[in-house]
Amino acid sequence: MKNKGKTKKSIAKRFKITKNGKVLRRPVGQDHLLSKQSGKKRRALRKLVKMSEPEAKKIKKLLGIK
Repeated sequence: MKNKGKTKKSIAKRFKITKNGKVLRRPVGQDHLLSKQSGKKRRALRKLVKMSEPEAKKIKKLLGIK
């Protein structure tokens, strides 16, 4: 009998899975040099963005989801 494997906790902390199975992540460019960016850009960076399907498939595999 094969073991299911452990969830990669570092991945679990960085990504969110919606109930429909979409993978959400933080947008890039949010960690430093924010003073150069406009307020509109900074507000947009707070929202999560959907990952592409090929990348999402890899993340789900690491999380132990189908």
